[in-house]
Amino acid sequence: MIASALAFSARADETAKLTNVHLCCDKCVKGVDKAVSGVSNVKATCDKEAGTVELTGPDKESVQKAANALVAAGYFGESSDVKLDASSGAKDAKVEKMTINGVHLCCAKCVKAVDKALKSVPGVTGNTATKGADSFEVTGDFNALEVMNALQKAGLTGKAE
Repeated sequence: MIASALAFSARADETAKLTNVHLCCDKCVKGVDKAVSGVSNVKATCDKEAGTVELTGPDKESVQKAANALVAAGYFGESSDVKLDASSGAKDAKVEKMTINGVHLCCAKCVKAVDKALKSVPGVTGNTATKGADSFEVTGDFNALEVMNALQKAGLTGKAE
């Protein structure tokens, strides 16, 4: 009986739940699946309405790799189970223009989420985010780090140039 209990515990999967992830449409869900597909033996289960992603894999390291893959694909959220790398390359300084790469922008709702997040940052006067874009520009007189923080609060992320 002890041997079978040990065998079962050795096969127990690890899970991590991410909340406040931007998942506005089925393309967002497919983007999560695509990002995680590069990590062996990890599965992502999305709840689009709740904005959650549950990652399940054979061990903590694999689940963390999947979380890293999601961030690299332009998604962000909150989790007490894995560390989400918030480093974006944005400086805590005022700028007039900033290019952001790698934000997940699969549809018009994603673009609206970016617009709404950026409008919450004092000094932002415009942006060039469009559906399917790999990068976009933010303009005005604003704090670059505040822009990235606003995007991450909206469940999205990218890299500042």
